[in-house]
Formats: sequence, structure tokens, C-alpha cells
Amino acid sequence: MHPPEIRARARRLYLAGATVAEAARAVGVSYPTVRQWCKVRPEPKQQGTELRCFRCRSDVDNPTDPEQYAYLLGLYLGDGHLVTTARVPVLRVSCADAWPGLITACEKAMRNVLAGAVQRVRHQGCVVVQSYGKHWPCLLPQHGPGKKHERPTVLADWQRTIIEAHPGDFIRGLFHSDGCRFANRVVVSGKQYVYPRYMFTNESADIMGLCQWALDLLGIAWRMNRHNSLSVARRNAVAALDRHVGPKS
Repeated sequence: MHPPEIRARARRLYLAGATVAEAARAVGVSYPTVRQWCKVRPEPKQQGTELRCFRCRSDVDNPTDPEQYAYLLGLYLGDGHLVTTARVPVLRVSCADAWPGLITACEKAMRNVLAGAVQRVRHQGCVVVQSYGKHWPCLLPQHGPGKKHERPTVLADWQRTIIEAHPGDFIRGLFHSDGCRFANRVVVSGKQYVYPRYMFTNESADIMGLCQWALDLLGIAWRMNRHNSLSVARRNAVAALDRHVGPKS
């Protein structure tokens, strides 16, 4: 006998667009059992993502929560992956399990932007936060086959408008995925100095360019220390970035 909350979770996933097999894997229960739960009293699939997709509605021009959209876009460009080959597209963002606050923030962003249901799938060293929804491709047109750094990543005009209005949230998403804040130690004339520093690393020149653009919008000084690595080290620049990003939690 499985707990009622497991059965309820499986049905929620199914009604949100997941297949029976996907729901079974998510809750760790056999396929026949989950199929019985989901099919015994058929209910119409939810149309939540269609109703919440501002790109598909003529009466809505912008996301309900543009700050959360900007943050989620940053996470996606860093550690996200949108699978469109399945019957229902699924957005997945990998988060290190050392940062539970990041995992919660990612789940919150997915829910606020589009998702009716969000799952946490544990792997060794990380948690994959994922959401099924037919309209994720509408909101993340940068998806495509292969690795991000091997294909162009260009924002649509409507995305640029959102980021221009909320560059700090976008930067927070980028740094929460592919960035870090740490104590940099240098030795000058035999004396050691310690100061905070931010680094952002990404193999995609396009994504790196978007990071540079957003930092420029915020008036935050940066420099490239390698072709795939950006540094923010000036005291006033670090202080400004702290207001938008801050240490991961």
C-alpha cells in the first residue's frame, strides 16, 4: 500500500502533462500501479501551461512575473536543458545539492513563470529541477539540438526588452548557474591580501556576450581573464554585484 501523497503526486504529474511512465519514474512506483491510479477515473488534462503562456495569448504581452522569467532564463542558459523530443517538452535545470536555496529558487521561478507541477530528481551531487509543459519552447526559443556553445544563442526582441528592464535578475540566474563568488588571495611584496571576487565561466561566446551586456546595463565593471571566463574584482563592482547576486545559499 503506497502512501496517499505518492498517489496524489503521480496523478498531479500525469494531469500536468507527464506520461504514465514519466510519472512512475518520478515517484518510484511501478508502471502498472501508476497507470491504474491515473486511468481508473480519467480526468481531462490540465490546460494550465496554455493559459499561462503569454506568448500564445493575444490579451497578454509580458510574463506575469518578469523578474522571475529573467532569472529563469539566466539559469537555463547556464545549467538548463529543454527536451522537446518527448511527447510533452520538459525543462530541466541542474542544481548542485550543496546549494538548497538555489534549488528552491529555481523551483519557484518555474512555478511563477509557467509550471503547474515541478519535480526534483536527485542524482549524485546534484538535483535536477524539472517541469513538463507544452509551452516551455514558446518561452525559451534558444533551445535546440546539441550543446549550447556549438549553436547560436540569440535573444528574441521580446526577451531583450524583459532583460533590459530586469538585468539584475538575469545576471543572478547566470551567476547562480555558471558563476561563483569567492575570496581571492594575492601576495604583493610578501604580504597577502584577500578580497571578494566574482567569476563567470561559459564556453558559449554568445552567452558570455549576454552576461557582458547585462553587466554593462547595471554599470558593473568586468574583464575577461580567459576566453571563457569573466571576472568582477573591483571593490565597487563587487559591492554592486552583491546587491543583485550575492553568495549562493
